[in-house]
Parts: sequence; C-alpha cells; structure tokens
Amino acid sequence: MHIRIAFRILGLLLMMFSLTMLPPLLFSWIHSDGVGMIFVNAFAITFVSGLILWLMFRRFQEAMRIKDGFLVTFLFYTALGAFGALPFAQHEMGMTPADAFFESFSGLTTTGATVLTNLDDLPESILYYRQQLQWLGGMGIIVLAVAIMPMLGIGGMQLYRAETPGPVKDSKLTPRIKQTALALWSIYVGLTGACAFAYWVAGMGWFDALCHSFSTVAIGGFSTHDASIGYFDSPLIEGVAIFFMVLSGINFGLHFFAWKERSLRHYFRDEEVLFYLSILGACTIVVTAILIGYETYSAGHALRFAAFEVVSIFTTTGFATVDFTVWPSMLPYLVFFGAFTGACAGSTGGGMKVMRVLLICKQGLREIHRLIHPNAIFPIKLNRRPMGPSIVEAIWGFFSIYVIIFLFMHLAMVACGMDFLTAFSAVGAAINNLGPGMGDVTVHYGQISETAKVILCFAMMLGRLEIFTLLVLFTPMFWRK
Repeated sequence: MHIRIAFRILGLLLMMFSLTMLPPLLFSWIHSDGVGMIFVNAFAITFVSGLILWLMFRRFQEAMRIKDGFLVTFLFYTALGAFGALPFAQHEMGMTPADAFFESFSGLTTTGATVLTNLDDLPESILYYRQQLQWLGGMGIIVLAVAIMPMLGIGGMQLYRAETPGPVKDSKLTPRIKQTALALWSIYVGLTGACAFAYWVAGMGWFDALCHSFSTVAIGGFSTHDASIGYFDSPLIEGVAIFFMVLSGINFGLHFFAWKERSLRHYFRDEEVLFYLSILGACTIVVTAILIGYETYSAGHALRFAAFEVVSIFTTTGFATVDFTVWPSMLPYLVFFGAFTGACAGSTGGGMKVMRVLLICKQGLREIHRLIHPNAIFPIKLNRRPMGPSIVEAIWGFFSIYVIIFLFMHLAMVACGMDFLTAFSAVGAAINNLGPGMGDVTVHYGQISETAKVILCFAMMLGRLEIFTLLVLFTPMFWRK
C-alpha cells in the first residue's frame, strides 16, 4: 500500500477544501457581521496544512491501488471533518471541540444532526457555511458512490455494476473518472440551481432559497431557522421540498442518462426506483389515514404534514414542519424506521439503501417458495436479470454487520447516560445519516455527553461510507503487504 500517495492526494484535497472558506468570508464582509477572521484563519490553516503535506509527498506519483482508495476515502472524510470544524470552534457560540467536530461531521456526511440552537440569531456567514458543508458532502458521496466505490468492490452501486444491465452497468458512466465526476457535478449543480429558483418563486428570500437548496439536494436537512421548513408555513414551499427530496433520493446514474437521452423511461424501468416510490406513497397514505382517524389534523392538513414528514425522514433528509414524535399510535416509530431503508443507491440519501431492502425482501420470498417447492430453483432477479450468489451474500453480510454495529453503538450510548429511546434513535439517526432523533435528541444534540458526540461522529462516517469502507481499515490483512 502506498501511504505516501494517499497523503499527497490528501494534501491536494485540503488545499482545494480551503477554498470553500472564501464564499462564507464574502458573506461576512458583505454583511459586516464581524466573523470574517474566523474564515480567514480557517482558510490559512487548511491551505498551509495541505501545502505541507503535498510538498512532503509530491514526488510519489505511482498509480493508486485498491488499498490506497480505501485509505484516501477514509482520510478524505476524517481530515475534511476536522478542518471543517475550525470556523465553529473559533466562533463565540460556546462550542466545545466535540461540538465543533460534531457539527462539521454532521454537515459533511449530510446527516443534519446539530448541537446549535437559536439559528435565527446567528450570522448569515455561519449559516451559509453550514449549508455549504452539506452541499459539498452530498456531491462528495455521489462521486464516491457512483464513480469510485464500485471499483473498490463495495457500496450499493457495486450491485448495479456487477449484475444490472442498462445505463449503470459499468463502474463509470463515462470512460474516465474525471469525466464522470464532471458529469455528476453538472447534474448536481443543475438540480441545486433549479431547486433554489423554485424555492424563490415559492416565496423564500434569495438567501434562504440558496441555503435550503443546498441541504435539499444534498439530502442533508440543515436549515437557517430553528423551525426548519416549518418556519415558512407554506404548502407551496413544502411541495417544492418534497419534489426535490424525492428526486435527490434517486440514483444519480439514472439522472445522468435521463438528461443525456432526454428521456424518463430509465426511471420507470428501474425496480429500485419503483419500489422507492411505492414505499413513499404507501406510507404517506397510512400515516394520513391514522392522523385523520385520531383526529389529529383535518384531512387536508393530515395529508400535507404526512407527505412532508414521510418523504423527509424516509429519504433521510431530516427537514421538519411539525414534530412527528408526538403523533399518536405507532406513527413516530413507523416514520423513524423509514430512515433505515433510506434512499436509492447512488443518491445523496442515507440508510441501508432501497436496493438492499428490495433484494432482502426478494430473498425472503424465495425462501417461502422453497418451502412449498423444495427442489425448484427460484433465482433472485433485479430488473429482470438474475442476481449471482455473491451479490446476495454481500447484502446479507452488510445487513448482519450493520445490525451488530448498531447494537454495540446503542449499548455505548446507554453507557453514556442516555435512556433507551434516545440512545436507539440517536444511533439510528447518525448511522442512517438522518439527523433528527427521538427522546432527548428530537430537536438538537447539544445536551448529550462529549463522549456520545464523538461516538456518533464515527457512526455518521460508518453510515456515509457504507460501513465496509471504514471497517476494512481495522483489519490486520489490510495493512499487510
């Protein structure tokens, strides 16, 4: 493994990342909010650190291997999360180092959990910086999920690369990763621009429209207001958010080919997308019916709030218009459990990914059929093509490791002093990159212990990197030559 190559690349990434401190610095100067120096300092520290790394290892130009890819991916999120915390740590908000790390990692992993309160009173430059972190994190995971992770043999898109015919069969959408990244950036920026314009037309101010478009397309959930999208109390704005949350939860490989061929047929021929839309539709109907049955809201408001919360939580965005945790019956748990399924593979969403859940369901149905006809052969198919045994094994391997890690982290949260519900939802919200939890972390995570925040940062990275990318670094075999 070429560790020195990994550090050279990390140096370049840090120098590039330092440039992201300049837009919030511009906001600070325009509004004269007095916090511009924290972005100047953060820019200088990040750039110089990256430059030193690059100068130390610039001579090492060998080609990257698979092992190097795992290490670079891990260093990418760890280093950017650490340096991204610098503005939070310097600002006079009373944030501890653990708070600053938590806010930064939550942004870059598009989790959306926050330790901050009184957002409406914060400088616009700080608010913009939070939103920008999520936007950059969303684009980062798209490039990783669609262009890089499949080549490492991991991630939800690996299933497409291995077995699925059609537009996303190959590991790269275009012949080179550079071209793939450029194509994905174009789509991502285009969606963000369209979302910002739609928010502005729907009634948001230009600053709120820009910031919320960042967190909507990134499926992040950060807002510039404590009340989130509920601050605007606008069905039209909520409709815009629902549309772009659903769209951003779909595989960006399909977006690429829909744009390239000017056709929507790829969406309606993809089983994962159809299953994803079916889940959102069915759960919206169930939640609406129960809210009406319990007379929680009128029929119109029940549909409005149910549709928004189901889409927001199921796609792991985390925006809110009402507090779903106080809804009657089993609704809070039904909505929260939706985040475990998450969005589609190759999207900015979190969770286990719809494709894995779909194939697990198909595997369960096959076992039932085998009980009826023990000698029959029932292949598992995705988009009318049979899935190989290795794919099914990989899915069950992911699921088993996911459950084991979840249980251990849940115990760790209880050991940190949380009650059962708070611990369960905090781990679920972090590892699924959702953000809002239940119990004591419904609104924010500022009250939990420092140790718990650090553990949850690790859970966010596990979820964002689909577990194996991170766990492989802890195996002795990885470090052997």
